[in-house]
Amino acid sequence: MRALALAACLMAAPLAAQEAVNPGTGAVLRTLDKLNAKVEDVTLTNGQAAVLGQIEVALQECRFPVGNPAGDAYAFLTIRQAGVAEPLFRGWMVASSPALNPLDHPRYDVWVLRCTTS
Repeated sequence: MRALALAACLMAAPLAAQEAVNPGTGAVLRTLDKLNAKVEDVTLTNGQAAVLGQIEVALQECRFPVGNPAGDAYAFLTIRQAGVAEPLFRGWMVASSPALNPLDHPRYDVWVLRCTTS
């Protein structure tokens, strides 16, 4: 009975407003090659792609909280295995929560550090 009442209260609660964001000019990403423990930071502008080892990382857009470019970063990435059309990952990565929507790859990790601004 309590669970039903709790579920009804949660469903009736208003949804939280989305955080206001500004667009960045690009993003700083960090990659880890788990095979040789090589860590590399790469800066991409919006719309740019880079080949990092055996993967290609393309940044579509980076956004950050209004008035706080150092506060967090939200980057829309497409990550492909070199020479393969089907993406390994396509979606938003959040700098403050890299495990929320991670790249699932046996050799590489990629995560967002911050957006760049002009």
